[in-house]
Order: sequence, then C-alpha cells, then structure tokens
Amino acid sequence: MSRSAVIAVAIFLVAHLGLLIGLATPDKLVFDEVHYVPAARQMLGAGPSQPVLNPMHPPLAKELIAASIAAFGDNALGWRYPAALFGALAIVAIYLCGLALFAAQGPAIAAALISACNQMLYVQARIAMLDIFALGLGLLATAAFMHAFRRERPQALFALAGSLFGLAAACKWSGLFPLGVCIAIVAMVRLMQGWQTLFADAKPDDWYRPDLWPGLRPHHLVLCFAALPALTYLVAFVPLHGLSPMDLIEAQRRIFADNTTTAIAGHTYMSSWPSWPLLARPVWFLFDKTAEDNVSAIVCLGNPLVLWPALLALAVVLRDVIVARRWDAFLIAAFYFGPWLAWALLPRTLGFIYYYLPAATAASLALVYVLRRDGLPRWLLWAYVGVTAIGFAVMLPVSAAFIGTSMQTFNRLMLFQSWI
Repeated sequence: MSRSAVIAVAIFLVAHLGLLIGLATPDKLVFDEVHYVPAARQMLGAGPSQPVLNPMHPPLAKELIAASIAAFGDNALGWRYPAALFGALAIVAIYLCGLALFAAQGPAIAAALISACNQMLYVQARIAMLDIFALGLGLLATAAFMHAFRRERPQALFALAGSLFGLAAACKWSGLFPLGVCIAIVAMVRLMQGWQTLFADAKPDDWYRPDLWPGLRPHHLVLCFAALPALTYLVAFVPLHGLSPMDLIEAQRRIFADNTTTAIAGHTYMSSWPSWPLLARPVWFLFDKTAEDNVSAIVCLGNPLVLWPALLALAVVLRDVIVARRWDAFLIAAFYFGPWLAWALLPRTLGFIYYYLPAATAASLALVYVLRRDGLPRWLLWAYVGVTAIGFAVMLPVSAAFIGTSMQTFNRLMLFQSWI
C-alpha cells in the first residue's frame, strides 16, 4: 500500500469517527430531513407507495438513506449515517485534489484539514439531506480529473471522473455543475489545439499546451463525459422505475419542471448566490431551548476564518491564471467559480447558503495554494490550519446539537443581525 493510500485511509477514519460523535442528536427530523427521510422510508415499503414522495430530486442519495435505515433502524443514526460517510469521503477527496495540484503530502493534508474545519461541510455531513452526497462523489470525480489533467493518457481517469459525476448528479442535479466545468475545460483545450494556438513564452506550468492529451480522441470524450455519466446516473433510477424508457423520461421531466420553476414561495432563510461568499445569511437547521438559559442549535454557516480569507486567496489565484497561466491555479479557479456561478444561470428564485458548499470546500485549495507560495515561511500554512481549527472550535456549539450552549454565547457568536 502506498504512503498516499495509507494517509487517505487515515484521513477517512479520523474524519468519519469525528463526524459520528453526537450524530444521533437531536433524535427528531430537522429542517429538510422531513422531505428526504419519508421518501427513503417509502422506498423501503413503509407507508403507501403513492403519491411518490420528493420526486423533484434524483433517487440515489435517498436510496442510500433507505439502505442505512434498513441496516441501523428507523432512527437518527439510520437517517444520518450515510451523510457522515460521504462527508468523510469529501475530506479525503480534497486531500486527493491537493496531491494532484501540489504534488506533496504536506499541502494536501493541510487542504484536507482546512476543509474539515469548515462548519458548512461539518453541518451538512451530519444531516440527512442530499448535498453532502453530491459533494463527496463530485469531489472524488474532480480529484480524478485533476490527476488526469497533465497525463499523456488521461482516458482511464477521465472515465472514472465521468462515472462519479453521473452518480453525483443521481443524488442532486447540482452534481452536474462540476461535470460541466470539466466539459468546458476539455472543450477549451481542444478548441485552442484546433486553432493551433501557441504561447510565445510557453512554460512548463502553463494550463494549456498544444501537445496536451495526444492520444485522446473524440470518441473517448463522448464516452467519458457523456455516455458514462448518463449510464451511472440512470442506473440509480432502475430500482424505482425499472427499465421502462417512458417512466425514466417522465422522472427526468418532473425533476426538470420542479427545479426550473420560478414560482417558488419565499423562505425565511433564503439568500441569493452573490451573498454566499460573504456568509450574509445562514440557515438555522435547529434551535431548541433545552433549559431556561441553554439552547441546542445547528446553524449552517461556514467558518468565517476559512471562507472570508479565501476570497483574498482566490484573487491571487485568478491573478496567477491570467498573468502566469499556471495550470494549478486554473483548475482551482475553475472548480471554485464554476459550481458557484452556475446558480446565477438558473431561473430559480429560491436559494440557500448551503448551495455554496462545493465552492466553499474547493476554497481550501485556494488557501493552500497561496500559503505555500515561494518566499513564505513553511510554518505559515500550518499556523493558519491552527487558526481555522480554533475558529471551528469556537463555532462548534452552534454547529452540533449535542453540545448546546447558553443564550449569551449564542448571541455573541451571531455577529450580524442577518445571521439571526
């Protein structure tokens, strides 16, 4: 077993065990669990089969929740265990992305630690919702794509990435956004190669090279980024709809109609995509008074000590894409801005800060990219990891219901009126 594999397994085990602590608290459905857990129960035959519950999202994540309920029982652990599993996989995937980008264990581990100290991932990995499933599979696919990007023969890893992207989309359609990023990157490279584009001052670190992927043919691209994603996506529907083409098409029509409508009522915690990087409006998943001056709270917010500095880091990343044409900066920018700005193209008026989760998690790569630049002391990156851990610890009482906190501490942590 390689050193990288051992470290990846260690990261998974530590992250998974950490996410399991207090997972069953509260022992009731919270926030959108009220939609997805009943849908999972229905898949197990509990209750009437019609009408189909939660038809507006693909079934894979709900099927995984149903399998967990069958294994662990219809209880809080059964509902939430798969989310913790895929949250740990998402952290491992960031480590794998870091290996591809930085070619060193230290920065890759630091990226994984920073992503683990981001409250947004932590909260989503402890609730029976769909986003963490799409995130975990999407980041594993992104890692495969990043590892393939500089190889002469990327076909196998591109095929793996496409298959995983299909599974991510089978959890939630937003899993298609990073697949779209990959398709856009490949199309851009192929277009420039077709134009026989050359950089006058070509460098080894350029994101574009005229000799990139010499053996990659059009049929490889169709297979990797269209056929395989479609196949793995549709497989998730077979347990519910069988192999009937009409039923499969109708399921897609219903999802499309429900996810593109603009006639959706407002929500107390709704927010628009430009506000997400600023952490302007969190979502309260839970707020219960447990005593006269104590509360149990789950606020989906994100670690300000990660996500606010990340905006400065991303400015540096963009500068290096434009000025230095660095391939690592190019990929970081693509997988941050693509999944975030895709929401600007949708007609939906209803949005929540946790839609920012894929971009917020990729932001950890931008932070590591900047903090390991030439001229900076090596200890600075690890000092910053320590700072993010402190921020995580400070925000933990409003991120994990099993801890609880006083009203005084809760009010002190809600820094802005818009957070309440």
